Amino acid sequence: MFAKDYRAAAWKKLTGNWTNVVVAYLIYVVLIGALSSTGIGSLILGGPLAIGMVILLLKLSRTGESKIENVFDGFKNGIGSNIVAGILVPLFTFLWALLLIIPGIVKSYSYAMTYYILADHPEMSPTEAITKSREMMKGNKWRLFCLDFSFIGWYLLSILTLGILLLWIDPYHMMAHAAFYESLKEAAPQDDAFVGGMASDEGTTQL
Repeated sequence: MFAKDYRAAAWKKLTGNWTNVVVAYLIYVVLIGALSSTGIGSLILGGPLAIGMVILLLKLSRTGESKIENVFDGFKNGIGSNIVAGILVPLFTFLWALLLIIPGIVKSYSYAMTYYILADHPEMSPTEAITKSREMMKGNKWRLFCLDFSFIGWYLLSILTLGILLLWIDPYHMMAHAAFYESLKEAAPQDDAFVGGMASDEGTTQL
């Protein structure tokens, strides 16, 4: 699949469901903004909120249905792992970026599937999810970069709306990431995970 295919799949899933997704994303943005003002608040609770958005989008992608309150699902099963993952992923990325900007960007793509994996595997530890993400993204980082780059026109257009259009662009972008994740799972049929599912993976954790 190409970038346009992921965008088309995302748009199809969002059609008829924009209201719930946009309202959920607005709640997410407002809460993250409010928590940022408390300093450590966004660092601790940012992970569960981000994973809640991922759960909402995956449910919509797989069942055609989602609820606004799904944005809080990251505070249910696996909340401990979700909190730690929300700290470790940006921390590891930052540490790599201290070496050079490019390694930091590359590693951010290595870790890109971590939240999606935790949404499917709430029993996983955050380090296991990071390791699994690294495995899934081997040979796929450039493809995800191309997908992200294909949204640049939309983000430039958002400038004309003083950023208001981001309430639609960001969920669209995130849903395209969900479609990308689903395609990686299809390429690994041994993974029988589902949202809220119980599956186990073992591996050695590396940065």
